[in-house]
Amino acid sequence: MKKNVWGVLLTAAMVASLTAGCAGKASTNDAGSTKAAESKSEQAGTEAAAKGKEDMTVYMVAKGFQSQYWQAVYKGAQKAAGELGVHLEFQGPDSESDIAQQVQMMNNAVQMKPAAIGLAALDVSALNDSIKSSQDAKIPIVGFDSGVPDAPKGAVVANAATDNYKAGEVAAENTYPLIKDLIAKSSASVRIGVLNQDATSESIISRGLGFIDKITELIKADGKTVCITGNDKFVTDSKTDKGSTADVILDVAVPAKVEASLMTTDAQTILNKQDTICIFASNQKTGEGLITGDENLGRLGKDVIGVAFDSGTMIKDAIKSGKLAGAVTQAPVEIGYQTVKLAVAAAKGESVADADTGSQWYNKDNMDSSEISQNLYD
Repeated sequence: MKKNVWGVLLTAAMVASLTAGCAGKASTNDAGSTKAAESKSEQAGTEAAAKGKEDMTVYMVAKGFQSQYWQAVYKGAQKAAGELGVHLEFQGPDSESDIAQQVQMMNNAVQMKPAAIGLAALDVSALNDSIKSSQDAKIPIVGFDSGVPDAPKGAVVANAATDNYKAGEVAAENTYPLIKDLIAKSSASVRIGVLNQDATSESIISRGLGFIDKITELIKADGKTVCITGNDKFVTDSKTDKGSTADVILDVAVPAKVEASLMTTDAQTILNKQDTICIFASNQKTGEGLITGDENLGRLGKDVIGVAFDSGTMIKDAIKSGKLAGAVTQAPVEIGYQTVKLAVAAAKGESVADADTGSQWYNKDNMDSSEISQNLYD
């Protein structure tokens, strides 16, 4: 009987051992299967995320493409697209007066259904239909450079641009010390010309008004009277008294079309007025028009102080030679870079806000410094 008891106990122990072993083996296999499944799931998720990133397209529609300024914007946009791993489409009309071509480019952009669109509008009213189409398709728009002023509510989620009014003030603040004594000592009225390529672009309008309002404020602070004449848009929107009689006359010119020859003619018209002591050109094209217009007159750097905006070989050479006293530069590479960053963030549903890309005064003394030269293009 003792033998039978020990036999039963031994058999029970063996069965328990086998059962535990089987259970342990099953548990190990289950854990391995689970781990493999999790690993496969993670890999699939990573691949899907990577594919989604590669498939993200940011479409930018600029105001132009051929000019060095827009090429610098494109360079910054390419840099951001490379860093963020997104596809970039960058388009712009042949000239900044070709509104119809830009409208078609914007329509094409919407039809491509990109993740986001960057837009520097030539004429917002002409683009309203395509902007609303983008909005209906839930494609966020990021304004850049001049942005998209007066766009349909909610269509533009953020802007990457120079604060152009402030940039115009920077030009005035650095110009006034150069002409202050001429104004103070003059027994007759003197004239300051303001050249603008158009009266429709937000960037040009704001920049011109920033210069006009600040130079008026500085002149009045020294006890002189100021009036403004010329283009109706700038005359109406400025803070300066209207008229053509004062100690200082601000003479604002805008060509009928955005054409280099017409900007040169505007510059020559003001340079031919003997009371002109200073001319501010509010962008690269008008700056080049000012330099070209002076070729046969030779007044710049002598009895007329010339101040420009933006950069380019012609403007930089004129500053180095003394024909121009200086200029204000934007940061076009940074504008392109920030536009793509904002566009990607908006496409992901992240909160975005306007980015002021800055402006700086430069002349022959500081234009080669690392801080300034990085913003100057040829």
